[in-house]
Amino acid sequence: MNDRPVFFMLHALGGSARAWDGIATALGDDVETIALDLPGFGDERAATDLTVVGMADHVAAAVRKRGAARWLLVGHSMGGKIASIVAARALAGEPGLFGLAGVVLLAGSPPSPEPMDEDRRREMIGWAAHGPLDDAAARAFVDDNIGDALAPAADRLALDDLRRTSREAWLAWLERGSREDWSDAVGTLDLPALIVVGGADGDLGEAGQRATNAIVYPRAVVAVEEGAAHLLPLERPREVADRIARFWREVAGTAPAIPEAFARLIASDRVSRRMRATLAVRALADDAGRAPRVLSAAQLRTLRDVADQVVPQAGPPIDLAARIDAQLALGRTDGWRFADMPPDREAHALALDGLAGFGDLAQDDRQGRLTRMAAGDFAHPTLSGPQMKRWFEDLRADLVRLWLGHPATMARIGFDGFANGGDGARKQGFERLGAGEREAWEPLVEVAR
Repeated sequence: MNDRPVFFMLHALGGSARAWDGIATALGDDVETIALDLPGFGDERAATDLTVVGMADHVAAAVRKRGAARWLLVGHSMGGKIASIVAARALAGEPGLFGLAGVVLLAGSPPSPEPMDEDRRREMIGWAAHGPLDDAAARAFVDDNIGDALAPAADRLALDDLRRTSREAWLAWLERGSREDWSDAVGTLDLPALIVVGGADGDLGEAGQRATNAIVYPRAVVAVEEGAAHLLPLERPREVADRIARFWREVAGTAPAIPEAFARLIASDRVSRRMRATLAVRALADDAGRAPRVLSAAQLRTLRDVADQVVPQAGPPIDLAARIDAQLALGRTDGWRFADMPPDREAHALALDGLAGFGDLAQDDRQGRLTRMAAGDFAHPTLSGPQMKRWFEDLRADLVRLWLGHPATMARIGFDGFANGGDGARKQGFERLGAGEREAWEPLVEVAR
């Protein structure tokens, strides 16, 4: 299994794929970086579809072509808006876009209209009134968007990219793209996110990000590069690379890995959008820092300790306890309960309070307590032994269901029954149903025995 993640890098207005060279070098060989020239910029300056939709389609096509199992979108300024749109499409189950693990925004333009001083907008539009940006305009743009002077090579690159930007692409973004409101289409993206800003940036600095992108990404951490301004990939390539690498290592990349062949099956037209969207959310790393929504912090700790006994996990774990808490908060339970049991929220709280200190027990004592509870022999003042037995029955079912429903688990046990035909009116279905038989399209993955 190829565990190396793929980072798709989307540049800013007037930039190109080359702007990411310093960050890509600093990230090293632990990740695969794919820096893209957006339509109208860099080597794509002859492209004709310069709309926001056209740029998002361009990125989506690159993601589909690569077919990675785990990938990040990294967007700088203009590229940030495009990254958010593509991320929303991925989490909505669009074919070919399965595997998104998180988003990194560097002074990202938000899905809503970009905050920009209108006098500055008019000045920048005027630079392209009669053709591509000239030397003076390119120089002014760079100087207006840096905290300190760039290194000579980075300065030359920035100026060259600005001069070779197509006039039409420059105007399309300033006159239309940056003003478009994609808030409803993007919505709230509840996935791992990192927002990096320059301390000396203007409209898209920390205050602007907290008022826009931080609302779109409720799990986002906002990090400030003091002394830097807007051209972060050129001003602070090593520092930004370190932040992205740490974000992957400690946050976005902590979920169980899915084999690439299995991820490609989920991305394929054999799977419906609805199922793909469901699996995309399940595959995201759990938010280790999120406070419980229904249970208390102590109850959640106890539930995690119980879950570790019921469903021991090798490798990066799924936070089954946190997922149960989220399920309770949303009211997404199994829809029934035993007649002598309180409602689910109350039952969990009472049972977990009765198990307080479970994680402090020795391993044999933990197993013994669960055995007694399963037999109906463990009671406490608020729930009887039979009630604890019924609660534990339901809990075991929920824990195993959540574990089995994760696409990494499905790959591990070789289950692909969800790939029954996609969204078409006529489902492709299955033809080979015998034990040990496999369809030609089924991925060859190593199955746990």
